[in-house]
Amino acid sequence: MSLALPIVAGMTDSALAAALFCGIIVFLHFFSIAIAAWRCRPRPLRRAPAELAPVSIVRPVCGLDNFLEETLRTSFELDYPAFELIFCAASPRDAAVPTVRKLIAAHPGVRARLLIGDDLVSQNPKLNNCVKGWRATEHDWVVLADSNVLMPRDYLQCLLAAWRPDTGLVCSPPAGCQPVGLWAHLECAFLNTYQARAQYFADTLGIGFAQGKSMLWRRADLEAAGGIAALGSEVAEDAASTKIVRAAGLRVRLTDGPFGQPLGQRSFKDVWQRQTRWARLRRACFPLYFAPEILGGAVLPLTAAGYAAYGAGLSVTATVAALAIVWYGAEMAVARVARWHLTLSYPIHAVLRDLLLPVLWIDGWIGTDFVWRGNQMSVAADAPTA
Repeated sequence: MSLALPIVAGMTDSALAAALFCGIIVFLHFFSIAIAAWRCRPRPLRRAPAELAPVSIVRPVCGLDNFLEETLRTSFELDYPAFELIFCAASPRDAAVPTVRKLIAAHPGVRARLLIGDDLVSQNPKLNNCVKGWRATEHDWVVLADSNVLMPRDYLQCLLAAWRPDTGLVCSPPAGCQPVGLWAHLECAFLNTYQARAQYFADTLGIGFAQGKSMLWRRADLEAAGGIAALGSEVAEDAASTKIVRAAGLRVRLTDGPFGQPLGQRSFKDVWQRQTRWARLRRACFPLYFAPEILGGAVLPLTAAGYAAYGAGLSVTATVAALAIVWYGAEMAVARVARWHLTLSYPIHAVLRDLLLPVLWIDGWIGTDFVWRGNQMSVAADAPTA
């Protein structure tokens, strides 16, 4: 304490402000890591009691994802007493259709079917593809699940276990896994220790956001809001879902732990286009929540720490290096606890991610158009809706 007081006394107001800013951001970083570690810790496999309600699962397909057959096969291997599978394709010529038909034929004991056709209810091709599936479901509980999600055997139990009396929707963010190459590892750093961590932090604070990878609906709730076509009120169906649930006075909740998305080989263009698309969608749909994202990552707190160290007469290099080690060490710790993909090269991927975050934030404000699976889309207010 006797050494700290002269250092503080000799600092300028701007250096003190930088130190305070850095302290607040570092506290929030570690707080969010503690929450994510607790929420995403491994749990025993949930067994399915016979009295659980039957569930309909709608899985839209579009093109050939890496590991497509593996992810779709997990749909047939669920440990659940009563469920139906409805796969949706917009065209009989879609490259994923032969894989779906092959899996259905290989699992005659599972109620599964493939529906083909396109219902133009919005500018969102994924939502349009899901409409026929939603309308064909037979059960009161309906899951909309992307084709690139790995479903553990207790997938449905995990979703249902998160439901509470005040819940309107249960979702799960993706956890990147099975990456091949530098850029897929970079995407893991985006998906896991940054975005999934932020989503669990928000969910724990009571402001959960829907994630379109896996969404468990109670049919009556969505029908009361206008049916599945109501999800076309926003360019992203998960953003519309969040607003519909909140307007009903209910909460979006996340499962305890995200479900995996195998990445395989990815190019920088793949990763960048996905992240810019998501950033533009978040800005367009939730601008007040998007604005503070500039504070995410280590760039600003490390810069502030260096400035404060300079103002205090301390070594800038040593201060920044020490904070970086602690910052990224904590991220590696939560990845280890949650059993997310982790290698010794993780700091390289995390640093690259954090250098890109300010660029992504700026792009989110100025960009409007993006491409999703070959479909040109826009977040502009005057974009066509059908």
